[in-house]
Amino acid sequence: MLNNLTLKKDIRTFSVCPENPTGGKGNGGRIPLEEGSAAYAARELGTGWKVNPYIVLPEGATAVLADVCGEGAIKHFWITDNAKCGRQLILRIYFDGQKNPAVQAPLSDFFANADYNEYRQISSLAMCYNPRKGMNCYFEMPYFKGFRVELENLGSSATKVYYQIDCEEKKLHADSLYFHAQFRRVNPLPYKEVYTILDNVKGNGHYVGTYMHWGVKSNGWWGEGEIKFFIDGDTDFPSICGTGTEDYFCGAYNFDVNGKYTEFSTPYSGLSKVGATDQLYRPQKYFDMYRWHVTDPIYFKEDLRVTIQALGWRSEGRYLPLQDDISSVAYWYSDNLDDDYPALPDFNGLELT
Repeated sequence: MLNNLTLKKDIRTFSVCPENPTGGKGNGGRIPLEEGSAAYAARELGTGWKVNPYIVLPEGATAVLADVCGEGAIKHFWITDNAKCGRQLILRIYFDGQKNPAVQAPLSDFFANADYNEYRQISSLAMCYNPRKGMNCYFEMPYFKGFRVELENLGSSATKVYYQIDCEEKKLHADSLYFHAQFRRVNPLPYKEVYTILDNVKGNGHYVGTYMHWGVKSNGWWGEGEIKFFIDGDTDFPSICGTGTEDYFCGAYNFDVNGKYTEFSTPYSGLSKVGATDQLYRPQKYFDMYRWHVTDPIYFKEDLRVTIQALGWRSEGRYLPLQDDISSVAYWYSDNLDDDYPALPDFNGLELT
């Protein structure tokens, strides 16, 4: 990528944030003092200083973080907040005037960190979760006519939200694809059922990533299940079948080093969180895993379905179908903006307990 910095480009860089809500040229830092969220702190300095660095999102409300017209792409999205619950805020992103969002997920899950209560560093190409709660996404998101970013507060208390959406206004290639992200959760997974990560996706595109939050409700190893990609008309049997959960997330042998689960964070994959069962009031094991198909996208021309099995071990060397608390975010690009996403659970159905 560094060699790409040596070429001239016909691109206008702009950024949308509370200090420049439209991303307009020369429009940053112009919020009048009396209208600023930090007006009290800036009262001796005035307009042009740090007057409006955040928004306050009331309980039950939805804020439009950005509503941009034109052609280009989102290049980087940074956000943080002071919500106490990781799934209190719901992120939705719309492209080119679509009715239903292309991105729909709890804010925390979208950035590969479902639970705000325990910090873990994520250092990957696609997502970075930095101290203390700096959430970053580097997936490029093209648009031909414009985009809108919304954030809904499902909680019973207001929250401060700081954000910056860095964009490029430019001419796109005609074959540029739309970015998508979809959240799902099943708690508990019914006995002998597979978990569906993605289904009913139509169009021409490629799958680029998986994030999973896995709450284990039994003793022993929990990751024997295989991931399966059903591509372009596959029915009972998939075209791509993995060999185990930790194998798909680019680990091996139960993520076990010297008898302990071992966290890791690399550009393309990671085990970013391990819940400790000896913490007071935290008896359940839980795991966060990400896998980015940046150099190895999974291409489809018509449709795509993705599932994963939940398997442990029972006596006499037999697999045990698990009934765990499993949630996921699937990330993909396609030329279709009409995919029908399942409805999100309500706040109680989203909450991690």
